[in-house]
Amino acid sequence: MYINSMGHYVPATRISNDYFEKVNGLTSDWILQRTGIKSRSKAASDENSDSMAIEAIDAALKGLPYDIKDVDLIVAACYAVYDTVATPAHVAQQHYKIAGAKALYVSAACSSFINGLEVIEGYFASGKAKRALLICSEHNTYYSNDKDPKSGHLWGDAAVAYFISKDRESESDIKILDVFTEGLGDVGKGPEGVKLRPGEDGITMPFGRDVFIHACRYMIHALNNSLEHTHLKIEDLSKLICHQANKRIVAQVANQLDKTLDDFLNNIETLGNTGSASAALVLSQNKTQFKKGEKVALMVFGGGYSCGCFIIEF
Repeated sequence: MYINSMGHYVPATRISNDYFEKVNGLTSDWILQRTGIKSRSKAASDENSDSMAIEAIDAALKGLPYDIKDVDLIVAACYAVYDTVATPAHVAQQHYKIAGAKALYVSAACSSFINGLEVIEGYFASGKAKRALLICSEHNTYYSNDKDPKSGHLWGDAAVAYFISKDRESESDIKILDVFTEGLGDVGKGPEGVKLRPGEDGITMPFGRDVFIHACRYMIHALNNSLEHTHLKIEDLSKLICHQANKRIVAQVANQLDKTLDDFLNNIETLGNTGSASAALVLSQNKTQFKKGEKVALMVFGGGYSCGCFIIEF
């Protein structure tokens, strides 16, 4: 598979740590020391998952080597959706008039983007699609409770859009070398680690320590699987990108891999936890810094639990 183009959208508003001291008593230093977050992105009152998705797609269209109407598969992969019936995939299909394309929604918490890649891989392998649009738009602040001292200060909003093809479309395409995912609902606190129940208390993380421990362990597990599948060594990778849940998790993963934080790309300091969009967003924000032949691995862990990794070559 090949990434033909990618784009992203991040709302302009930033909520600083100082805001939360007034709301739930957590000081800026306390938040920064435990999460690495200084501010987080927040969608405006007239924005939602769908509108952010369209902005990200528009950004990705600027580098697309074919007409968007040639897309025959649209996958929305996220969890904090605006509408679970009219998904971002269907909204995009209508907005861009992509007739005849399959449109669907897939969710595996913060692993959703990579699970979406794997779904696309399956459609390509079955011969049922050749060009796909993968959308991941997370409106976390639509559901989050700022007063929650355990996780109310974590969440940010953002969207990414990737155009993906079965065959190479241009010389600038980025090759996807491997896609790995694994469900971990039977591990640790599993489905109780992170929850999103709009009718109750929104996004919550009642077992943060359990999430931390398993995120560190299983992002490395996912990376090792992808390295084995591609016959690569970690030294072959130019950079690594983790799900942006907590910078201490990134630091712990780096330590266990005998790497430094300089080997990782991050955006959590300014944007917070942008959910399943986060790792793909970091890549989109930094895509111009890589040279042809360089390889990058993206690792994720989702509340639920699940993990995933994909490796690309520029």
